[in-house]
Amino acid sequence: MQRWILVLIARAVVAIVTMAGHAAAFGLEKGIETLHHPVPGGIAIVTIDSAEGAAPTATYRDRPVLIVPAGPNRWFAIVGIPLDTLPSTQTLKVKTREGSRVFSFAVADRKYREQHLTIKNQRHVNPNQDDLKRIRSEMDLQNAAYRQFSPEQPSNVLFDKPVQGPLSSPFGLKRFFNGEARAPHSGLDFAVGTGTPIRSPAAGRVILTGNYFFNGNTVFVDHGQGLISMFCHLSVIDVSPGDKLERGQILGKVGATGRVTGAHLHWNVSLNDARIDPAILIGSYKP
Repeated sequence: MQRWILVLIARAVVAIVTMAGHAAAFGLEKGIETLHHPVPGGIAIVTIDSAEGAAPTATYRDRPVLIVPAGPNRWFAIVGIPLDTLPSTQTLKVKTREGSRVFSFAVADRKYREQHLTIKNQRHVNPNQDDLKRIRSEMDLQNAAYRQFSPEQPSNVLFDKPVQGPLSSPFGLKRFFNGEARAPHSGLDFAVGTGTPIRSPAAGRVILTGNYFFNGNTVFVDHGQGLISMFCHLSVIDVSPGDKLERGQILGKVGATGRVTGAHLHWNVSLNDARIDPAILIGSYKP
């Protein structure tokens, strides 16, 4: 009997160490507060306890949500909040072996500043009918990529920077092109020169590449469970759909293709089909 007790204790210790190791691998050992910024374009962290120990599933606005282990019988739901969300109480639907539950979290307000840009190519401000047809077709492809949800867990949720260089245009800017209001800036820009290698901030699989009207040369990478990166305005694409990337692997080079005022990297991150501020994931977020 004593032998079996020792075996059970040993197994419990192994489980605890393994779960802690998983949490460390995701970057959560640095403190969950580094990711928890429940604002429009931000991230909410919801803690889920499950006595059965099996991973729960969760949905937010009918989209599946990223779940990572946080310890024995405990999980974190990492929820992307769309940029157009108003200050409010939001709900997360969770299913475990014990049944269904609803969790609530509060979304606070956040003000984003304006940015005024001058674009030389007038068609990038006011596209003609042929351009609009192309744009709609390209948006369908890209939106489908953002909606993908693969079962693999990300290699890390605290990301590496895809390039080393100063940040220029931050996420969420209310943008004006040649004096005309356009959609807010849904990514993060790095002021680096043409030819700078771009590295995948986490392991993943290339799910879409192409040359698009606004984005120029573009690469989409699926990091797992609805966590998607999009890199655009590239001069060179070095990968193809279906390629598996290691963390830090080069996927292309910085350029000035598409609607730009100069060479830079534009990096989008999508979580449960919500564009979120990439600065949160690289420790550069400024409330």
